[in-house]
Amino acid sequence: MAIYHFSAKVISRQTGASAVASAAYRSASVLHDDRFNRNHDFSNKAGVIHSEVMLPKGAPERLNDRTVLWNEVEAGEKRKDAQLAREVEFSIPREMNEKQGVALARDFVAEQFVKRGMVADLNVHWDKAKDGSPKPHAHVMLSMRDVGPEGFGKKNRDWNGTELLKDWREAWSAHVNERMAELGLDGRIDHRSYKAQGIELEPQHKIGPMGKRHELEGQPHRNADDHVRIARENGERIIADPRHALDGITRQQSTFTTRDLAMFAFRHSDGKEQFDQVMAAVRASPELVALGKDGRDQERFTSRDMIATEARLEKAGDELARRGDHGVSDRQRAGALEAAEGRGLVLSGEQRDAFDHITGQGGLASVVGYAGTGKSAMLGVAREAWEREGYQVRGAALSGIAAENLEGGSGIASRTIASLEHGWAQGRDQLGPKDVLVGDPEQLQAIEAGAAFRSIAERHGAAEITEVRRQREDWQKEATRALATGRTGEALDTYAAHGMVHAADTREQARSELVDGWDRQRRADPDQSRIILTHTNAEVRELNGEARDRLRANGELGEDVAFAADRGRRDFAAGDRLMFLRNERSLGVKNGTLGTIARVNPEGMTVRLDGGREVTFAAKDYAAVDHGYAATLHKSQGVTVDHAYVLATPGMDRHSGYVGLSRHRDGVQLH
Repeated sequence: MAIYHFSAKVISRQTGASAVASAAYRSASVLHDDRFNRNHDFSNKAGVIHSEVMLPKGAPERLNDRTVLWNEVEAGEKRKDAQLAREVEFSIPREMNEKQGVALARDFVAEQFVKRGMVADLNVHWDKAKDGSPKPHAHVMLSMRDVGPEGFGKKNRDWNGTELLKDWREAWSAHVNERMAELGLDGRIDHRSYKAQGIELEPQHKIGPMGKRHELEGQPHRNADDHVRIARENGERIIADPRHALDGITRQQSTFTTRDLAMFAFRHSDGKEQFDQVMAAVRASPELVALGKDGRDQERFTSRDMIATEARLEKAGDELARRGDHGVSDRQRAGALEAAEGRGLVLSGEQRDAFDHITGQGGLASVVGYAGTGKSAMLGVAREAWEREGYQVRGAALSGIAAENLEGGSGIASRTIASLEHGWAQGRDQLGPKDVLVGDPEQLQAIEAGAAFRSIAERHGAAEITEVRRQREDWQKEATRALATGRTGEALDTYAAHGMVHAADTREQARSELVDGWDRQRRADPDQSRIILTHTNAEVRELNGEARDRLRANGELGEDVAFAADRGRRDFAAGDRLMFLRNERSLGVKNGTLGTIARVNPEGMTVRLDGGREVTFAAKDYAAVDHGYAATLHKSQGVTVDHAYVLATPGMDRHSGYVGLSRHRDGVQLH
């Protein structure tokens, strides 16, 4: 069960702390301390699975060395009570595997700290609890002074504000929840206090690693008595009214297992006797609803309140469906269709039926379609019709990448649901009678509370688009339909029968054979489009490097230029494939836009986009770029290419497989 923990503190000489010693402990390494002329050796510490120094743009490369970094920090502080570094610690959802957890932490640190100009020393720990379950978390030591090419400068007071910490806490919650949804994992976290969430339980003090060490050494932790008292009193509250527990659990996840309940009860009880009483009280509560077994043969439960929430959802859907005053006139529909045909887009019969359905008079309309059936193209024509009628069209999605893909495919300005809700709470961007709100249920697979879109579609009907238009071969279209309906094995067998599935003994061999095939096809058909896809950012970096090596060996790249990109220093050259990683209206690019570098220098570059247009930008204005030979499966949603090359790794499930094996027109090679 995902839990929320995010804390920040200052590492200060006033408490006897050393930045070098602190860094050595968190990274489980040996670091020499110039100030005291001694080594701090914590190399025997277990559980550190990832350790990395992340530098902002303009920082000298020498600070990548942890010893150099923290000795320079120490040397720059003269006061006895100097504040040396800020440390942020956060819990990683135990539902994630190690690679997913590291990627989650890296992306957050890069966006929230490094982009602000801080040097970040990130260490991910994958400790074990007493029961053997994982306790993943991250420690981030942050510099407190501005940094430039020569090194550290003045203290940056803007980084000390309580509002910034509040923003970080909220941003971490949103970041985790988006990633959990993208990975198809259950559970959500909430940065708000129990009180703010309306949960009538008292939050416990955190007793960290040093507190546990004191306990083992027989020294009481300053918060230990309070920690036990709060756990005992929370247990008493739950025994008296089990709804407190059900409310606390379902705030994070709409359905839960016996193990989830046991973990919650363990946190909110004192000793085995009270734990058993808490479990018995919740199990006997009339507010507990048994749902039967899930696909993993585990009993799942929910609460009557959650059932009532779903009932309110159905009622709201019924009310919207009854309204008949939200349509588009025949004249404006015809105008939008004519304009689309002028651009070369002619809707198929199914697309036209879906277009008519969603621009009709009803206040609620659903469309169901497989990948590659042209839903986004149809939606783009509908957007034009709605706007001609005077409506404002907005896109809503659970995650940032889903919002970007929705906007990229349909031209509808899109935001996350969390962002929209935040604006509404502030009295901004309220919906009115001239608004159309569009969402994509494919992005909500992780939400069990109730499969809301499926429920609405079944209750009120939906237009269906079943004709796969992306793939050109009939057997590939049928394979896409199989993937969409959960018949993954059938689809894989079909592709294997056509020589498009390749097994290798090692990951390295599979990666090498994939790049070999990609390179052969690239040289044989240079005018066709292609992309390499895999599950993790680490694999993407490896594949980008191997693909780039092939171009370099073939003499297709110009001279390398060091470019300070948002994700770190990258070598780019004329001829390199480039991917844009952030929407930028002034350039007309979106997250996921691809192109080829025409000219590059350290100050900026000119890129020829795949659509034929050229854009030029300065590094100081836009640096959200990376090599574009390979991309993650999540990043590729909405992408269409002639050929796709997919590296299957253990983190790839049937949902990401569906995405990866449906991006192509002509062929896909799965390694």
